Amino acid sequence: MVTELVRDATTAPSLHNAQPWAFVFRSADGVLELHADPSRQLPYTDPGGRALHISCGAALFTLRVAIAHRGREAEVSLLPDPARPGLLASVRVRRTPHADADLDDLYPAVHRRHTSRYPFADTRVPQEVWDALAEAARAEGALLVVPGPWHVQAVLGLTEDAQWFDAEERGRADELDRWTRLGRYASDVAVDGVPDYAFGPHPRAGGAVVRDFSAGRTVAGRGTADFESAPQLALLGTADDTPMAWLRSGQALQRVLLLATCHDLAVGLSSQALERGELRWAARDPLSAMQHVQMVLRLGYGPTGPRSPRRGVREVLTIR
Repeated sequence: MVTELVRDATTAPSLHNAQPWAFVFRSADGVLELHADPSRQLPYTDPGGRALHISCGAALFTLRVAIAHRGREAEVSLLPDPARPGLLASVRVRRTPHADADLDDLYPAVHRRHTSRYPFADTRVPQEVWDALAEAARAEGALLVVPGPWHVQAVLGLTEDAQWFDAEERGRADELDRWTRLGRYASDVAVDGVPDYAFGPHPRAGGAVVRDFSAGRTVAGRGTADFESAPQLALLGTADDTPMAWLRSGQALQRVLLLATCHDLAVGLSSQALERGELRWAARDPLSAMQHVQMVLRLGYGPTGPRSPRRGVREVLTIR
């Protein structure tokens, strides 16, 4: 069962699809450990490891969902050993007569959820769905705030600024090149990174908080498209900005994403403006209790996007 659980967990999203996680199953006591894989941390884009922790938190939440789906209960300890900061969580799978039904209900979305970089329809997301997504974030110790029109424009402006800054930094450009897969052969054999078929069209008009993975390179058949004139954004954030808060943010993010998928919403993720301290502070909503924005989400009705590749379980799981 451990193999199946880890396979489900690795469907979680990660920055540049770097998949910065490693699992260790201790067969002697039945504990599954989640470790950070420092070789997959992005030193220019994510020097402090915030995105790494969020990605691993998303994988941890998916693991919890997979455990509940199999009629078990996950006993989770976050950052269990201060002497080993790379050990992000330990999970003990227990039998239970009452598995978490709310988590189990999310399981059908685990393999359906994909990050979308395509335009969405102008159809508005119903308020009751926003409320449910906000409650999902709260259940994991985070906040989900829907910014007003002026704040949406501010976030769009910050994202545009970040794109210009990124283009001027050689280190970030090289990092983006490392984690993108251009060309038919590279895309077909990729097990990580962002293949060109997942870039989405180049925005011709509208407000798009979509990272341009092509970075000025020609991508055959990519095309252009008009994005939403009034994108529906949500800010996911926390009161603290620590590794513990990042892990909780990742779990909250994945809970929101899976629930949104269950509501037939497509979701795009954006962190470009949050990767720079001088821009990140301006993204927060001053009217909310959210002190630190951890992720910008774009939600709507439209293409869910293609499935990005994943490494095989043998590459990410060690059994001892």
